[in-house]
Amino acid sequence: MTVRIAILGGGIGGLATSAFLRRAGIRSVVYEQAAALTQVGAGLLVTPNAARLLRRLGVFEELSESALRLEVGWEFRRWRDGTVLSSEDLSTACADLYGEHTWTIHRADLLRALLSRVDRVELGRRCVAVDGGRLRFADGSTVEADVVIGADGIHSIVRGSMFGVTPAAYSGMCAFRALVPSQSAPEFARRPAQTLWIGPGRHLVHYPVAAGRLVNLVAVAPAGDHTVESWTATATVGELRAEFDGWDPRLTGLIESATTLGRWALLSRPPLPRWSEGATTLLGDAAHPMFPFYAQGAAQAIEDAAVLARCLARTADPQAAVRDYESLRLPRTTRLQQVSHARAESNHLPDGPAQRERDETFAQRDPLVANGWIYGYDPEAP
Repeated sequence: MTVRIAILGGGIGGLATSAFLRRAGIRSVVYEQAAALTQVGAGLLVTPNAARLLRRLGVFEELSESALRLEVGWEFRRWRDGTVLSSEDLSTACADLYGEHTWTIHRADLLRALLSRVDRVELGRRCVAVDGGRLRFADGSTVEADVVIGADGIHSIVRGSMFGVTPAAYSGMCAFRALVPSQSAPEFARRPAQTLWIGPGRHLVHYPVAAGRLVNLVAVAPAGDHTVESWTATATVGELRAEFDGWDPRLTGLIESATTLGRWALLSRPPLPRWSEGATTLLGDAAHPMFPFYAQGAAQAIEDAAVLARCLARTADPQAAVRDYESLRLPRTTRLQQVSHARAESNHLPDGPAQRERDETFAQRDPLVANGWIYGYDPEAP
């Protein structure tokens, strides 16, 4: 008997799940509420734990002209004058430690590559209710499935069907995303490097994407009265520039060259004690939303996808497969949720004794080695 698998959500997690299932010889259908898969979003940092899975999936062949390999990473700089607090040489270290490099990529390029590996995507399918394996859509149509996978984000309909609809908590922080054409960016921002400027109450990360044609900026700052959580919410260069008033002129100059600016509130949900009910389960942000301080949101959705596909491929019992998937993934993603939340306080310390103590530890700590539990993880290892 063919198992009917429905995946709600056509983002990175949903498409990766369908692609890993297809690799395992299992068909699925992705239901996406948007009318088209557009170039929403900006850059992504692809760390070794995600890169090795994408390579095995075959999508790196299609990303060869757009993915950019980092040579410098976790370059922490002081907010006022750009003093380098620590820096990691990634040119060979990642491959030596973890068998894979760290890459940057535009989200749209990754979605396009994943889309070429899936069986079927139905667009314009907004799910409004989930009752066991029965999905009801806004147009009144229904679908019956043996396995339902909620990859439908922090406001997940699938999550609400299992655990009740509860609003996510506002963190008090918001994120800005922007792109700078490389010809408008200063030389220090065009390097194949991931740089983090940290200071009182906020930080900004930048790295090149799209084979170096663009520089991606991600800034986290106090949210104020901004509570919109949406990829399509916009902001102005002036708003972002004002958040970093008084910071190093090189950084503010980079901000002033930005285009395609977005802003959204960072929402928070506590870790769930379980993700599943029967053969219905959650994946990615629907299961474990996390702050972007470790650049693991997309990576963990890709890991989820690989593990869930493997569990479904090795048993004819979907409920048993879902239970195995949850038991394998929940402890790891819970830990990442917790450490990503804790990082906000450390990155945003005001100048003073605690800040000076933190800065001293940067020189003593190798983040590439210290975070080996993140980057060395391989769910497909024998």
